[in-house]
Amino acid sequence: MEIGKRLDEYTARANRAEQQIENLVKELESLKSGGSAPATEASEEESKLKAENQRLKYRLNVLKRAVAKELNNSDSMRNINMQLVELFKEAISTAYPDLPDAPCPVLPSPKFGDYQFNGAMPINGLLKASGVKTSPRDIANKIVENVPASDLIEKLEVAGPGFVNIFIKKSFVQAELDALIEKGVRAPGLGRKKRVIVDFSSPNIAKEMHVGHLRSTIIGESICRLLEFLGHDVVRLNHVGDWGTQFGMLIAHLQDEFPNYLTESPPISDLMSFYKQSKTRFDSDEAFKSRAYQCVVKLQAHEPDYLKAWNLICDVSRREFQKVYDRLEVTIKERGESFYQDRMNGVVKDLNKKKLLEEDEGRKVMFAPGCDIPLTVVKSDGGYTYDTSDLAALRQRVEEEKADWLVYVTDSGQSTHFQSVFACAKRAGYYDPEQVRVDHVGFGVVLGEDKKKFKTRSGDTVRLVELLDEGLKRSLDKLNEKERGKVLSQGELDAAQSSVAYGCIKYSDLCHNRNHEYVFSFDKMLEDKGNTAVYMLYAYTRIRSIARTAQVTDEDLVKIRKEKNLHVSLEHEKEVKLGKLLLRFPEVITRMTEDLLLHSLCEFMYEVANVFTEFYENCYCVEKNPAGEIVKVNYERLLLCDATANVLAACFHILGLKPVQRM
Repeated sequence: MEIGKRLDEYTARANRAEQQIENLVKELESLKSGGSAPATEASEEESKLKAENQRLKYRLNVLKRAVAKELNNSDSMRNINMQLVELFKEAISTAYPDLPDAPCPVLPSPKFGDYQFNGAMPINGLLKASGVKTSPRDIANKIVENVPASDLIEKLEVAGPGFVNIFIKKSFVQAELDALIEKGVRAPGLGRKKRVIVDFSSPNIAKEMHVGHLRSTIIGESICRLLEFLGHDVVRLNHVGDWGTQFGMLIAHLQDEFPNYLTESPPISDLMSFYKQSKTRFDSDEAFKSRAYQCVVKLQAHEPDYLKAWNLICDVSRREFQKVYDRLEVTIKERGESFYQDRMNGVVKDLNKKKLLEEDEGRKVMFAPGCDIPLTVVKSDGGYTYDTSDLAALRQRVEEEKADWLVYVTDSGQSTHFQSVFACAKRAGYYDPEQVRVDHVGFGVVLGEDKKKFKTRSGDTVRLVELLDEGLKRSLDKLNEKERGKVLSQGELDAAQSSVAYGCIKYSDLCHNRNHEYVFSFDKMLEDKGNTAVYMLYAYTRIRSIARTAQVTDEDLVKIRKEKNLHVSLEHEKEVKLGKLLLRFPEVITRMTEDLLLHSLCEFMYEVANVFTEFYENCYCVEKNPAGEIVKVNYERLLLCDATANVLAACFHILGLKPVQRM
């Protein structure tokens, strides 16, 4: 989108001008404190830069409004919050043209209208600082006078010390809900399509996936689904640990246990046990250890027999990983550390050439501004580290893959490491923050019900396969407890079992703020009350069953709507409340692209389910006589049920949950 590129260009130029002004101000302050003569030339340059910056910011605001208008005219769901912000920004710039960067907070506020503008008080602070005396309430009134007319706002009320309560037009809600029914749930317009690389899951070859991989896998998959829903070109990468000294001992052990491995595929069924056996020999047998080191050297020299042994070991792991990914419906492309071996040589050569490496007790390290801990790029023995491979991976993803956005999903314990990697990559010129967005999506650890790190009773790490098996068993027990086997066919029961089992494991993770630790408890996640997967899946199934009860198929509803020119019913206050809430979906999605916090979508879904219950209890969709016979079907309300179910289905898809029609 051409206008989006111009917006990026003006934003970058405005930021650079801002930085130049700051540098000049510091220079002037330094000259003054040093007692030097006034820096007339610097003052003139500062004035020129400020004037240029004002022009750039004016153009930037014009472009932002144009972008907002273009996005809202496109075939996407309209973001009400974003539109209101643009309307109020325009009002502020008209009322107070000397405040180009005035704050413009607009938040949902069901108690006081539909939204509320809370910017009058901070604007009052800015005006006061510049010597203008006024009051927040006067500011609010002046801004309200300058809000442009739109199809969105019914009325504005100034309340209290300067809050502006915003009421949305019912006709706007009606039109948007009708569009939702007609076109389905669409993504909000968020500018140009980007190439995004998401690095997640990342288990180690020759080791089983355990509960520690659960969060990265679930969160990473959902972020990919979110960005794909928005129309971005997403590359899902599995940065597996498939290279290093441990492969020497694994290959040496393979040679002893399966000497015919070159001609006969070795029947390694338990790779974890195989790994432990080789590790025991490595730690206790010096001759074996020496041979293991020789195997590493030959592997790194790419000798064919050793590469085949390495590939055999990797393939066994891949098959086991894929079983987990298939069960969780995770799609990911493997690109392990081995892929970056040659590129690491290139990084070291490049950093040496740029004189960015420093000697430190035999190591070669790299420092970057704002980071206390340097990256170890070359070890004292000449080998490379995770730091080297992560620098090489980032460089490859930007320069070769042409990524606009990089996302790394790992535990929060690695945040310092990635902070250093990003800072050093920037210093090396491997990416420009104004052109490429880079995020580390951190998360807290999974705790057991004893509030300690989640382990088995024997103190071992919980295997992910065992966790999923336990989920299936528990979910079937729950369904049998509710006697669902009596009303569901075997196929429906199997679908409900896997939906609940994997859904509750995913939702329990995603409904918590990822930055915090969370307690893993099957008992809690299988509860059918509160913000749980079971409650949400049941709520969705119940909504879908309403039309089925009325004996109205999806095709029937589409046909009747067109024939009778029906619109979503908004006569009752509970209908209006539900309709307005559904239209907040684009706001939630937009906010998630900024902070990559998925729990806000879970909170939105839970609110939708609760507000739908209020609607259903007050507004009859299907009316029956005392004999239980249907006497009236309120099709306009069935349309609202359909809109609600479709929005929830879109949320489920982003979170990776698989709802069922009957449960």
